[in-house]
Amino acid sequence: MLQQIIDRRLAGKNKSIGNRERFLRRYQGQVREAVRRAIDKRGIREIEQGEDIHLPKRDISEPTFGHGSGGAREIVHPGNKEYVRGDHIERPQGGSGRGSGQGQAGDSGEGEDDFVFHLTKEEFMQIFFDDLALPRLVRSQLVEMPEMKSQRAGYSSTGTPSNLSVIRSMRGAIGRRVAIGAGSRAELALLIAELAAMPEGSAEPAVLLAREVLETKITALRNRLDRIPYLDPIDLRFRNRVRLPIPTAKAVMFCLMDVSGSMDEARKDLSKRFFILLYLFLTRHYERIELVFIRHHTQAQEVDEEGFFHSTETGGTVVSSALVLMEEIIRNRYPTSEWNIYGAQASDGDNWHHDSGRCRQIVADQLLPLVRYFAYVQVAEPEQNLWEEYAQIAQTQRHFAMRKVLEPSQIYPVFRELFKKEGAPA
Repeated sequence: MLQQIIDRRLAGKNKSIGNRERFLRRYQGQVREAVRRAIDKRGIREIEQGEDIHLPKRDISEPTFGHGSGGAREIVHPGNKEYVRGDHIERPQGGSGRGSGQGQAGDSGEGEDDFVFHLTKEEFMQIFFDDLALPRLVRSQLVEMPEMKSQRAGYSSTGTPSNLSVIRSMRGAIGRRVAIGAGSRAELALLIAELAAMPEGSAEPAVLLAREVLETKITALRNRLDRIPYLDPIDLRFRNRVRLPIPTAKAVMFCLMDVSGSMDEARKDLSKRFFILLYLFLTRHYERIELVFIRHHTQAQEVDEEGFFHSTETGGTVVSSALVLMEEIIRNRYPTSEWNIYGAQASDGDNWHHDSGRCRQIVADQLLPLVRYFAYVQVAEPEQNLWEEYAQIAQTQRHFAMRKVLEPSQIYPVFRELFKKEGAPA
């Protein structure tokens, strides 16, 4: 028996999701190169955004097949007054959609534009992290929604039976009965006292009539009090709950980098990728994050992101100047009682040999008591005096870590090793 299954599930707003996935798989090389160019132009705060990538049409052209003419044929083109048999025809200047860029503008002719493809935020982050071998589990956590919690918000007159507050409802019912029957109970007490004051056994008609009237009023008041409902719908109170985002603490991330002549663009690119990963990692735990960029050669200064990544200096290197400036900024602007402070330092390890011992002292005695975590990444292979001094700190301090990164594929494994204990309560 032939069975036919029809899938009527909706594909969401983007009905071409299958085509998008095939396109990304087919041209992953060109898309990855476009993402790399986009990252070079972006700032750390702008990394989690979509991107319009431009692909040349020659890169996405598909091969075509056709039938050959076969055999030997002679074709005569009518109206040919310029060429005869045996002439060599020159190749046209320009072509394949590429103009020479010379001459004046005209109103005829056609151009050939690049193919524009928009990457969503999730697709952009996936391609960016694929270069760093990021597991899919972590990638999905980077785009999760903020966590919400249920919090009590008083009582409501409507709700589900499971949220009924019996004690609060009974308290309201008792108060209502007391308030409604207060006047009737006071009047009833007076009538009972007046009835008790009358002489018993009297046969006078006036006394009998007065007693009968009092008994009638007492009976009417008691019936009125009995008609007051014990529990009325207006007495019901339900526990009310609202969903609120979990409040998160504030965090500040200090980025320290050597910009002396020994730090070329390749090493700066490795440093930038590490800082980007650290920033994305902190955004998972803190709602508000501030960035402080400190660059240094022989002197340190606080700069913006553009000057941090794209400036080059010549001369020597004094790392302690950046550490001293970081401590001054923390003392003046970021009290530890209000901010969670993180430090990340990237360098090639080259430092003035008389300064490395002071760096170890500043980090161990002045910075580590103030920060939650301090990570040092060396983007060069040789182990110089700064590496040796920092190694002494790493042996005794658990919230100080240091690793080497020599190529982009090593950044995420090193990053994961540095922060593998971050899940513990702070």
